[in-house]
Amino acid sequence: MDTPLSKEKPVVRLRAFRAVDDPETCALFVEGHTHVLTNFGIQKITSARHGWLTNPAVFVLIVESLDKKKVYGGARLHVAGGSEPLPIEQATGSLDPAIYPLIRRYALNGTGEGCGLWNSREIAGYGIGSIFLTRAAIALTPQIGLKSLFALCAPYTVKLTESVGYRLEPRVGNKGTFYYPKIDLIATTMIFEDPEGLSTTSEEDRNAIMELRTNLNAVRTEVLRKKEIEIHYELKIPNLDRWNLDATIANSQIISPLTANDQNNLNIL
Repeated sequence: MDTPLSKEKPVVRLRAFRAVDDPETCALFVEGHTHVLTNFGIQKITSARHGWLTNPAVFVLIVESLDKKKVYGGARLHVAGGSEPLPIEQATGSLDPAIYPLIRRYALNGTGEGCGLWNSREIAGYGIGSIFLTRAAIALTPQIGLKSLFALCAPYTVKLTESVGYRLEPRVGNKGTFYYPKIDLIATTMIFEDPEGLSTTSEEDRNAIMELRTNLNAVRTEVLRKKEIEIHYELKIPNLDRWNLDATIANSQIISPLTANDQNNLNIL
């Protein structure tokens, strides 16, 4: 029998999978993410097609009830070379085309982007929409084969991403920043050049990420600001025998034209 969500110590599952392997959960991800962003008054959330749902190079992390009926948050890892450009390319390419050769350069060794990070109000304050999903995403990179990661960060997540190992990427935009998704909001381009070795990661975050890699499927009690949450991690990605990083890398060197609607995609970490 599943443990109900409680404010004293919520109990949730955090699992990882490839988007094309679980369309039902992806639909719940979209619904929950859309609801959260709409509550913040953001109308142009993504283009209507949600291309990542059928992108074979997208990996999803979902935070859900143990019976899988309720979704509380999530994040995504997009690998360069999938069926569409990375979200950061779609978002900023029209503002600074330098993003395209930059991504292609890193894609030669396997690169991707962390994006779509969100949590519901129901579980706010327990670190789900910040540190625990972010650590879990980085813990996945050796399984997928990624040697670097990009992120487009809202101002309030820059410090978090720096803690886990990202650094400012000044080669695009205005020394790494863009007015995005609208003129009064700033997004910062970040890059993580060592998600495998974690050389730029803080000691606390490095230890936590390495523990997740050592025990991909484990139950842990996590603590943030004296609040406890029990997380049932399931980070061993199923069906990886169907994943071909080499083919994805080869595809990443093909320049894909963007549509006018792609500028409206909101994929800020």
